[in-house]
Parts: sequence; structure tokens; C-alpha cells
Amino acid sequence: MLYEFKDVRQIEGEGPRRWFLDDYFDLIVWYTDSEIILGFQLCYDKPGMERALTWDTVHGYRHHKIDDGELPGQQKMSPILVQDGLFDTEKVIKRFIKESADIPGEIREFVLDKLKSYM
Repeated sequence: MLYEFKDVRQIEGEGPRRWFLDDYFDLIVWYTDSEIILGFQLCYDKPGMERALTWDTVHGYRHHKIDDGELPGQQKMSPILVQDGLFDTEKVIKRFIKESADIPGEIREFVLDKLKSYM
């Protein structure tokens, strides 16, 4: 079940952000200073092949695989986003509905609406 991580680093000059997480999802939501949602990043399948769907008002949708930076026999590098066009919308929506019952309703509905609108 998603819960809010309260100690989120805020970046000066950017609007506030909130972070919700559980064992399967990370959801980061970006706001304007007047608390209007600018965008979000929903990372999913953290224990498997982690991917991220990002939506914002400037770029729209982007979908990526997360390269965890693991190279056998070498020092771990920083995770990075790499192109990945495969997004199982139905599976992610079903799981998000189940796991997001305890997050604020306006965030839940906003993200669900964007997930359902993804093409």
C-alpha cells in the first residue's frame, strides 16, 4: 500500500514535490508553488524489471526502463532512464488502484486519469 515519504528533498527554484512509495511503486508528484500538479513519475515493478511512466505539462508522456547501474564484476553506477516503449496499461492501472487507496484522492484521481489516457 502506497504511503507518503515525508522527508523529500525540495529543490530551490522548483515547485514542491511529494513522494509516495511501497514495495512495487514509487510515485513522485511535482507541483507549482500554488499547488497545481505539473507532472508525476510513476515507477513500477521495483522488484522485477523496473520501469517509469512520466507525464508533465511540457513533454506529455514518456516511458522508460530503469537501468539500475549493475554491471557484474564492476562498481555499481547510478541508475538511469533508458528508452522503453512497452507499457502494460491495464496491469499497472489495476495494481495502482489496489495500492493507492490511502493517498490523497486528488492525486490518485489525477494519476489514474493520466494512466487511462495513455496511448
